[in-house]
Amino acid sequence: MARIDPAPNAPQGPVIERRSGITLWRQIEQSIEADIVGGRAVSGSRLPTEAELACRFGVNRHTVRRAMEELERRGLVRIEQGRGSFVAEDVIDYRIGPRTRFSEVIARNNRAPSGRILSIAEVQASDAAAAALKLRRGRRLWCVERLGLADGVPVAYALHHFPRARFPGLAEALARGGTLTRALAACGLADYARATTRVTARLPTPREAEHLRQPRNRAVMVCENVNVDQDRVPVEYCVVLYPAGRVQLVFEF
Repeated sequence: MARIDPAPNAPQGPVIERRSGITLWRQIEQSIEADIVGGRAVSGSRLPTEAELACRFGVNRHTVRRAMEELERRGLVRIEQGRGSFVAEDVIDYRIGPRTRFSEVIARNNRAPSGRILSIAEVQASDAAAAALKLRRGRRLWCVERLGLADGVPVAYALHHFPRARFPGLAEALARGGTLTRALAACGLADYARATTRVTARLPTPREAEHLRQPRNRAVMVCENVNVDQDRVPVEYCVVLYPAGRVQLVFEF
């Protein structure tokens, strides 16, 4: 049987055999799967291009593409238009309960949480925000655009809305660094709890897809959250986008 050895610098996995009774694309699929399962291709890492894999296995790119499509269907890899193919990350269990804090949720998944404030702006309350916060439409709000990461990978893109009249120093508190929870504590809100969460799904906008580092044709889960203080007064209306391939929502009661 003819044997196709991988290139010297390629991950070492099973070689493919012609005339073995197993299609070439299936053997390529099994070889790449072995690299992933064996830890030679780590979670989140970029895989070789179709051209590189075709050279490695001595086949045409259509054969490689068929193998990659099957690996994506099985959830072992994710293919991003214009960026390449990546080993699929372990899905994060994002637990939503009465007290949901991003850093705590990510840490419970044995990941390193981090956040990045993208912008802080003063805006007029939209219909949705006004209804959620029980304010008149057009009232002034702080809108905090934030990206949440786990091990440096984006897992949440959020727009947080807070009543400006209640938290006049929020922008300054956030500018000093730290988490949203600490900034709110500095503004007099010691604790808050989740009142409602509404979940839908859609395709991301170009801006959202760019921040989440995912293709526009891959769905995101959209959570509209309302948080309240100890007197059940709404203090935050938040819209959070989670990439469906990296996060699954778990509701705890």
